Amino acid sequence: MIGITRVVVGLSGGVDSAASAYLLKKQGYQVIGVTLRTWQAESGAYSRCCDIDDARRTAMQLEIPFYNINCLPEFKKHVTEPFIQAYLSGQTPNPCVWCNRTIKWDRLLDFADDINAGFVATGHYAKVVKTDSGRYTVQMASSANKDQTYMLYRLSQEQLARTIMPLSGYSKDEVRHMASEAGLDVASKKDSQEICFVLNGGYADYIDQNTDGPLPPPGSFVDEDGNVLGQHKGIVNYTVGQRKGLGIALGYPAYVKRIDPENNTVVLGDEASVMMDHIVCGDLNFMALEDIKEGETVRADVKIRYHHPAVPASISRLDAGRLSVVFDSPVKAPAPGQSAVFYDSDKMVLGGGIILP
Repeated sequence: MIGITRVVVGLSGGVDSAASAYLLKKQGYQVIGVTLRTWQAESGAYSRCCDIDDARRTAMQLEIPFYNINCLPEFKKHVTEPFIQAYLSGQTPNPCVWCNRTIKWDRLLDFADDINAGFVATGHYAKVVKTDSGRYTVQMASSANKDQTYMLYRLSQEQLARTIMPLSGYSKDEVRHMASEAGLDVASKKDSQEICFVLNGGYADYIDQNTDGPLPPPGSFVDEDGNVLGQHKGIVNYTVGQRKGLGIALGYPAYVKRIDPENNTVVLGDEASVMMDHIVCGDLNFMALEDIKEGETVRADVKIRYHHPAVPASISRLDAGRLSVVFDSPVKAPAPGQSAVFYDSDKMVLGGGIILP
């Protein structure tokens, strides 16, 4: 029989997951702490998302059982290798999105099943909601600047049905204060803002160090008519919408408008040229909505990147695997490979997909 009061908490070694474990224990749950070893550098350093020492110390301070689980092969297969391939093909991936669905939730739920736990919990700032239709979704946290629903939109109905996110009603300051009052050493630990497995340098350095074959060579910056403007360092160093670090002076602020891996060119334009009123999304996942059917148009607010405010748009079905998103007003530089996430008027996730080239 599954223990409905037994919960597996994913402990990252940070303050948010520690506070979640503290809250759940205080609420009477039988809490088991688990850290997933997702990535390890040749130097032996772990990723920023699996600080095992701090996670173990938190578990000791909370007097809860603690386990760490090796996920290195799965993380490489589902997160770092696709991350590298995306950049090699001129796209900009969201590794956290894929990690949440294929690594964190899958492995935490597998462990929960092994020990007959009913739920898993994390320190994400979001709220799990069961809608009137019976479907599960996530709703934006009350602290908008910490909301993490964008990174969670790929979770399945089965995963959400067994998920608790205790921090949805708290601000970061309140979480730190709570952890401090509980005597947790990680109360003042700094947040990790970067890609968890890129420890030093930039993502291009990581790709260079972790790719067996040769990287795309330097090539041409071109304008929208194909005229050569200068030389780029290799397409993995650029993303759509990038303005800084281009190393070229054109007499006006230049932006990356498009990356063409077939011709090894990076297309530059002015700010107006990267304003888009329409995108196409594939690789879809739905939450509050079961689907968007052919001939149906759904109004929603759409985020095209994590720190982008959700803006009004109309969404319709193109074919079995793709949706059209038409914005009421143009948005700046939607990047292929990034996620577009759809919200209703109550800030609940309807679904989302990957922006296609």
